[in-house]
Amino acid sequence: MGLFRKTPKNLPEFWVNYADLFKETQNKNFEDLVFVVLDTETTGFSFEEDRILSIGAVKIKKETISVQEVFDIYLEQEKFNKDTVHVHGLLKNGQRDCIGEILALEKFLEYVGNAVIVAHHASFDMGMLNTALERNGLPKLKNTVLDTGVIYKKTLIKSYLVQPKTNYTLDELADKFSISKKDRHTALGDAYITAVAFLKIISRLKEKKNFSLKYLLR
Repeated sequence: MGLFRKTPKNLPEFWVNYADLFKETQNKNFEDLVFVVLDTETTGFSFEEDRILSIGAVKIKKETISVQEVFDIYLEQEKFNKDTVHVHGLLKNGQRDCIGEILALEKFLEYVGNAVIVAHHASFDMGMLNTALERNGLPKLKNTVLDTGVIYKKTLIKSYLVQPKTNYTLDELADKFSISKKDRHTALGDAYITAVAFLKIISRLKEKKNFSLKYLLR
């Protein structure tokens, strides 16, 4: 059977295989959930005009980062923005091996499966990924998504004197939890920092009697 077996909607086989995973009953036991913590480096902040330069991700199983299952790929630079190079350090003609966007998406879908996605300021990463999927004629991601910037605020004690900020940066979370920022602003480095922060947030929230995935999604 060929790589691009077509369905009636003309979707490629790799998408069909990914979508089929969501037909299965999802495990509701939090300890048994698989999380994929991801980050993207991009040419800028516009979903339509900018492009993904790299995707980094790590898996968390049994509340442990699986260091044997990291995802770290670089995409061919269809567009180049010299103004953002100082942030991510990715030059257009750098020495890294790069792949095309559609192949990168295929590899990512195979890696993420039906895991719960975790990201910091997740709406941006998900927006970039979903726009890339749409650009290639594919539907949006089906995964449940958690944002560490949002769930971190659940750990804070609200009072009349101290109110949580609207947004917390990844640097702030790293400082709060004493996480090394050595590889900050690489996709895999930021994914790892986010994963450590996520585990520390979870360890605090698990003390609550109503703790569950549903609680995190509220």
